[in-house]
Amino acid sequence: MDAAAVADLGFRKEFRLRKTDEFSSVFAFRRSIRGSCLELLHRPATGITARIGIVVGKKYVRSAVARNLIKRIVRESFRQLRPQLPARDLVVRVRSRVVVVDRGAVRDELSVLFGRLGG
Repeated sequence: MDAAAVADLGFRKEFRLRKTDEFSSVFAFRRSIRGSCLELLHRPATGITARIGIVVGKKYVRSAVARNLIKRIVRESFRQLRPQLPARDLVVRVRSRVVVVDRGAVRDELSVLFGRLGG
């Protein structure tokens, strides 16, 4: 990829973890940063930019509407912050029960987790 692709703020296929093996390799690496309701698992990336995968289980977020909202918030936060993130494969997952989704709280927690990831 060239410099223009790195500065791109889109959410293209090369910025996502899509295959089971890609998710499994992040889980197997066993490095994580925990927040109050989210967990950020990470491993060094094979490419030159950060990639993300999102896991929102029905066990923790019963409503499909709420699960989709959390995914949208995570994708948008990642899309905006990706140029500042180190080249790592990331998986964001919910780690505690969420009944009502507070958009601001999820956004704030993600920015803290991404900030703790370093650069």
